[in-house]
Parts: sequence; C-alpha cells; structure tokens
Amino acid sequence: MDVQSLAKNVQTPFKHGSLILAPSFRPGDFDNHGVDCPFVFRHEDRFLMTYIGFDGHGYRTGLAWSDDLFVWHKEGMILDRGIAGSVTQHNAALTWILRDNELFGTGRLRQIDGRYVGTYHAYPALGYENGPAVIGICSSTNLRDWEVSDPCLIPTEGEEWERGGLYKSCLIEFQKRYYLFYNAKTAGVSWIEQTGVAISDDLVRWERFQGNPILRTGAECAFDERFASDPCVLRVGDAWAMFYFGLSRDGHARDSVAFSRDLLHWEKSGSILVDVGPPGAVDSRYAHKPSLFWDSNRLFHFYCAVSPRSEQAAVGTVHTNETRGISVAFS
Repeated sequence: MDVQSLAKNVQTPFKHGSLILAPSFRPGDFDNHGVDCPFVFRHEDRFLMTYIGFDGHGYRTGLAWSDDLFVWHKEGMILDRGIAGSVTQHNAALTWILRDNELFGTGRLRQIDGRYVGTYHAYPALGYENGPAVIGICSSTNLRDWEVSDPCLIPTEGEEWERGGLYKSCLIEFQKRYYLFYNAKTAGVSWIEQTGVAISDDLVRWERFQGNPILRTGAECAFDERFASDPCVLRVGDAWAMFYFGLSRDGHARDSVAFSRDLLHWEKSGSILVDVGPPGAVDSRYAHKPSLFWDSNRLFHFYCAVSPRSEQAAVGTVHTNETRGISVAFS
C-alpha cells in the first residue's frame, strides 16, 4: 500500500482563515465558552453539522446548517444533559452518526431499522472533560430528539492505555459488522492518547480488538508524540483512511491521516494535512479534530481551530484564555 500516494489524494491546502462556527459568548448558552468536534453530513437539501458546545459546566450537542459549506447557521441544541444520576448528567457529546462510508461519496446518513444511530461520550463530573469518560450508542428518528443507551465502552474494562478515559468515537458498518473507533488516554497527569477499535455484530455486544491500540503515538519529537487522537474513518477506493490529530511536545495539535486495508492494521502517512497557523491566526494553537466531506469536486476538511487570547478575557460572565471554534480547509 502506497500511503504517500493515497495521502496526496486527500490534501486540502487552502484555509478559509476564519471561524465558520464560533462560541456565542452569551451567558446561559450551551456553547458560550467553546465550540468543538464537528461532524458534517448531507441531509435532504442541506448540509448539516453536529458540534459540541461547552458552557463551563460540561458538554452538550448542537446542530448547524449550511447551503454552501462555508456560511453556517446555528439551529440550536439537539442533545441536552440527562437527569441527575444519569450517565449524561454533566456531559452529552454526540460525535458521529452512521453515514455513507465513502469519502468521495454522498455524505448522507444511513438508518438502522428506521433510526439514525450515533455515538456519544460523557464525563462523570462537572467541568471541562473531568473524569474518565464512557462511550455509548444513541439513536433518533429525526436528528433532533435522541435516545441515549447505556455505555457500551467503559475505561475500567479496558487495558492500561485507555484506563484514564475515553474520547471521540467514530462508527462504521462494513460487511454486516460495526466498528467503533475511539481514542483514549492513560491515567495520570501526563497522559498520552491513542486510538483503538471495538467490534460488534448487533450494536449491543462489543469486543475490543486484541491488537489495540491500532494507532499509537509517534516517536520522540514526532508531531504525534503525545496524542494520536479523534479518528474519522472513511473509505478511499479499496483502502480506508483514518484522519486524526497528533499532539507534539511543542504544544501544538495538527491533523494527519493513516491508511488500512482491513480497518484493523494502520500505516501512518506522516503527512500534515492541516497545520497550525501563524501567531494571530484562528488556529495558531491547535488545528485538530477532523471531519472530512466531499462536494462539487472539492474536498472539505473541517476542524476545531484554537487560538490563545492575549489576556484572560471576560465576556459577560464567560472567562477563557482561548478561542475555540470550527474552521475549514479545502482542496
């Protein structure tokens, strides 16, 4: 497998340069602190994007729409936190909905027994990604009302590499089997993040792949030395592409891609698809968490763009030292 040739087919060298979806900075809004983790798809006659909003308490999930993939309009929240004592009482982060597998395909969602099927993760405590998160399946008939199932992956049931907690997941169906890709972290303060997969025949019983993690952190001084995270898996011809981000010791996050023939064994390309921008750019700190979409003979690479603020800022009652939103690069 010639990963360098494959990587050339997914280049998106042109950046929009601005946030296409930004925090509201309005106290009380579910996304007033930050906007994160895009998932873009086609539905009916529009483009839609699910995204995570952070309000200082925890994550909740919103929906935005667009007619051209550049100008986006927020519709509102579609997955709220659950009741006290529930697994989602502090966080409800929908990160993926089962879709057409082909990168250069329609980008439309698929249904199972008349329902859209998504994956979520939820942290157990108040605050920003506080505590070891779990992953579960959720479903909907209309994309606005979601039924959340009990967690299907719990960090304490996994190996050492995922004991610190689970992050974004990505759900693929191929040849009547479901593949749930996810990144996770080791326990402790100076953790590392790597990516694994669990497999199911029925979306209920899941078995972790014995070869996990399937995407490991890179060598010393590599761009993914600390993290190899946030899988976005789509088919490219007769191969599979896993778009992911790496975090290096320089403190910056960048998007890259790895390839596989069988969804289980992956080879990194080493190519940086979206790099951080210069000082003052919307992505000067992080350019990460990829969501790829194809339309009108152009490949769009949506990502979470993070830049520092010059000093700790206050907008109403919102306090943050960074600006976190969604931007896009394209071919």
